[in-house]
Amino acid sequence: MSKKIRTKFIRQGGYVAEVDVELLDEPGGWSPYLSVQDSYRLDEVREALRRGDIASAARDARVFSLKPVAV
Repeated sequence: MSKKIRTKFIRQGGYVAEVDVELLDEPGGWSPYLSVQDSYRLDEVREALRRGDIASAARDARVFSLKPVAV
């Protein structure tokens, strides 16, 4: 089994969170896939952004605010 670190992006409202997760790659399986802990962590960050709880989301991710660019 090999493991690779990847960054997943979650966009919710006016925020984007970068979450580093570990992709597991097994020969002969449904791969690559996330561990159960990483998938729960993604869900927790998404829910925290929905609630507007930026401090909670920032514990597990790098959080950025989105700002429209005037054209």
